[in-house]
Amino acid sequence: MRTRRASPADWDAIWPVWRAVVVEGETCPWPPDTDEQTARAAWMLPSPADVLVMEQEDAAGRITVVATALLLPSLPGLGDHVAQATLLVDPKWIDHGGPPHRARVLGGAGARPGAGGAAGRSGGHWESASRLAAEQMIEYATDRGYRAIQLNAVISVNPKLVALWRSLAFRLIGTLPAAYRHPWLGDVDLHVMYRFLPTLD
Repeated sequence: MRTRRASPADWDAIWPVWRAVVVEGETCPWPPDTDEQTARAAWMLPSPADVLVMEQEDAAGRITVVATALLLPSLPGLGDHVAQATLLVDPKWIDHGGPPHRARVLGGAGARPGAGGAAGRSGGHWESASRLAAEQMIEYATDRGYRAIQLNAVISVNPKLVALWRSLAFRLIGTLPAAYRHPWLGDVDLHVMYRFLPTLD
C-alpha cells in the first residue's frame, strides 16, 4: 500500500470509497444520501487540510484507491499542532491483507519512506488494509509536523474500530452520550480518542 497526498484529479477514485463508507451509516456522520457535489465540497478541502489516498497495486499493476483520509488542524492558531483526522476505508478492503513488502508514504513534509508505522515493519507479514491505512495516516501526520492526532467521532458500538485505534496508541479521552444515530441500533455513544506523535529531529 502507498499513501500520498491527493490532487483534485483523484476525486473520481475517492468518491466510490467515500460513498461506500457513508452509505453504510456505521462509522461516519454524513447523511447516507449525500450527493457527490456535497461530498466533494466536504472532503476535498484546501490547505491547510491534507487529503490523502491509500493505493493498492495488484499483480497486474492496476492501482486501486482503497482508503482516503482527511487531516486538518483541530483548531486555528495556537491549536494547529493537533490534527483532526478522519479515515475512510473501502468496506470491500476491511480486514483484507496488504502486500507483504514494505508500505510507502509519499508527499509528506520531510517524508520518510520506510520509517515508522507499517513502513517500519520488517516481518513481511500480511497486514489488514485498515491498519496499514491508519498507520500510514499517522506517519504522514508526523511528517507534516503535527504533534498529536484527535479522532472526534469513533462509534462506540464498533468494537473492531475502537480496538484498532487503541492498538495504535490512541487513548479514550471522552464519550459523548447518544451523540450518533446508528442506522439500526438507535442513538449510541461517540468516543473522542487522542494520541501524541513522535517529534521529528
